[in-house]
Amino acid sequence: MSIHFEGPLFDGRAQRAMDEACDDAREDIAEFAETHALTLMGMAFRNPTGYYESRITTSRVSADTSLVHDQGVVYGPWLEGVGSRNAPVTRFPGYWHWKRTKALVADRGPQIAEQAVRRHLPEMGG
Repeated sequence: MSIHFEGPLFDGRAQRAMDEACDDAREDIAEFAETHALTLMGMAFRNPTGYYESRITTSRVSADTSLVHDQGVVYGPWLEGVGSRNAPVTRFPGYWHWKRTKALVADRGPQIAEQAVRRHLPEMGG
């Protein structure tokens, strides 16, 4: 008797598709975070110069992690509301754009990742 296994699960296609789905999920979630943060800034900033928004970028820091950040702009913490010169030192409490973005990404991230996996299901044999 001879048993022969074939298909995406056995020839590596399913694993490659899953790896691509994970990469797509990471990229999609980071893109969502960057877009949301920029949207909040556009709605909240009273006198935007465009400089701070131009510094917002996404960097891949490891195989499974992307970081959306402001490239260390010195007044970034003040805009966020976590700087030493925010309330009660001054009346400006901050915009909290990063905190609100982080909360939304934590809430919607699983849905975004699921959509990426669903796009790759046919390649996995599903």
